[in-house]
Amino acid sequence: MSGGKLNWTTVTTEAKLLLIGIPVLLWTIIPVYHLVLFAISPKDEGTTGKLWPDHPTLKNFENVFGQKHFYLDHFWLQLGNSVLIAVAVAAITLFVATSAAFAISRLKVRGGRTVMNLALFTYFIPAAFLAVPMYKTMGNYGLLNSQWSLILAMVTIASPYCIWVLKQASDKLPPELDEAARMDGASPLQLFRLVYLPLMVPSLVAVGTYALLLAWNEYLYAFLLLSNDRSVTLAVTLGNFLSADDSPWELLMATGLIYALPPAAIYYAFKRYMVSGLTAGAVKS
Repeated sequence: MSGGKLNWTTVTTEAKLLLIGIPVLLWTIIPVYHLVLFAISPKDEGTTGKLWPDHPTLKNFENVFGQKHFYLDHFWLQLGNSVLIAVAVAAITLFVATSAAFAISRLKVRGGRTVMNLALFTYFIPAAFLAVPMYKTMGNYGLLNSQWSLILAMVTIASPYCIWVLKQASDKLPPELDEAARMDGASPLQLFRLVYLPLMVPSLVAVGTYALLLAWNEYLYAFLLLSNDRSVTLAVTLGNFLSADDSPWELLMATGLIYALPPAAIYYAFKRYMVSGLTAGAVKS
């Protein structure tokens, strides 16, 4: 009887999960399907309402890769800008967040927790509200239309959360490891390099991926801080497609699909680290 009851409970639980999961899956997949549909459709055929184009084509991707539209004159350069800025933001954020979390959690520097809490307090202000002050600040330092302005802005936005995640994950490491390393004569730098970093790899991959994807998907700050077609990211170019009365939707969707593939690949490549790394910093033991 108890076995039958358990099985029935399992069945009802899975049924409830399916009732929730299927609508969520459809809600997620349908926009992606329409993105692909437009990307492989000839001009104006994607708006006919058909579930599949009569004459699917890869011509749109050829036009994008060949830079055969005036919106795409600098496609490869702007894609390179996106990669460069995203990687730089991830690297600098990792350096700042890892150093800060190590100092606060393992070295117990005075006032470290206060600094971390003040940094987290900045998230009470939406990032969009900080765009104009950030623009003014970068102008004061002569960084406008420099890719460093966007890199520094995104590092500023990403660092507080990354510091918090790494600090919480660091607090879960046994303090006996630090004591043993110090007894062996390890300096703080050796402790950081030989003990702390190897044990923090999952969390480092998680926050590094978070910072990279945050910078990759950023539009508002890139639009405000960069104005030269040769320095902007591809995200800004995608927005420029909407400024025309007769936008080439098929090229917009093809470019958008290309732009969406790298972060999707990065996420699935590091999914295991993302889950373990973020959950490691989610709850303090």
